[in-house]
Amino acid sequence: MGKLAQMMTARRGRGRLHWTDVFSYVYLAFGVVLMFGPVVWLVLSSFKTPAGLVEFPPTFLPLSQIEVEVEGHRKPLPLYRTTLEDGTVRDLAQIRRIGIVSQMVDPENPDQTYKVPIDQREEIREFRLALENYSDPLERFNFLKYLSNSVIVTVVATAVTLLINSMAAYGLAIYQFRGRNAIMVFVIGTLLIPITVILVPVYLVVTQLGMINSLWAVILPGAATPTGVFLLRQYMLTIPKDLIEAARMDKASEWQIYSRVVLPLATPAIAVLAIFSIMWRWNDFLWPLIVLNRSEVYTLQVGLNAFQGELDVQWHYILAMTVVTLIPVTLVFAFLQRFITTGIANAGMK
Repeated sequence: MGKLAQMMTARRGRGRLHWTDVFSYVYLAFGVVLMFGPVVWLVLSSFKTPAGLVEFPPTFLPLSQIEVEVEGHRKPLPLYRTTLEDGTVRDLAQIRRIGIVSQMVDPENPDQTYKVPIDQREEIREFRLALENYSDPLERFNFLKYLSNSVIVTVVATAVTLLINSMAAYGLAIYQFRGRNAIMVFVIGTLLIPITVILVPVYLVVTQLGMINSLWAVILPGAATPTGVFLLRQYMLTIPKDLIEAARMDKASEWQIYSRVVLPLATPAIAVLAIFSIMWRWNDFLWPLIVLNRSEVYTLQVGLNAFQGELDVQWHYILAMTVVTLIPVTLVFAFLQRFITTGIANAGMK
């Protein structure tokens, strides 16, 4: 906190703000609003009711209309601030609306009713968080199962990706053999192939292996990535060859060199690849939608699609569950972000 306060109060001018200080603070404030403003809006909107999401003009905070219990009515009635014909302003509850006229009642005197034009009334609202937007999907729509499926896919797929890519990068970076650069060019060249081109062949392979409607169908096809091989290989090239030769002179096996020498030194690059893999696997939608047809094996992204019907979209549930899907990725990024600069800089990526 001390360093943050020192940075926020730093000035170029002595005793007063320099114009560059004002420009810097305004620029940084604009950047913060531009980056985090949509996220804040998303979180606040996830606590709004369905009616609050579609109202215009929209409100920044989640506001809900106050409802009151009225004698003689089974359900709570919405409360309005109305202007009567004699000019008096009263708080009345609406019984029903017929055209442009509302039939209203005084909550304290339910025997007397009023007919008020709808343009002479105003909703009485209060700040209220619609927590049912989160509880209903988790309790009624099996979202906890979707969440566990996404966690399994992300963790296992990331572990497999790191293992396969690091082993491929180790062979291309440490070993000297003819055609090594040609293989690397071929690996990078696969980035030019659009994912839509290989969807059908990969689906046929997965079908022949009997993995349809299995989480392994989501985990295995994308285990080896050219981006991961390139990133790790470029980083491993910076490891001094003397360490490798010293380990071999000590009669260490290739597996020991790989696991005890190279991998610990390549931790920053591995952390960067782990972040990329987690974000990709966690947010993947198209491929799980193709190979997963049973709700028991749905991931979060496919489960969110269930709230979008042909005629109705349950935006309050979609926004709430979108916030839930952002939490794990945010925590992972916050934990591993210190490795990003070191990993990418030393890997030679600009």
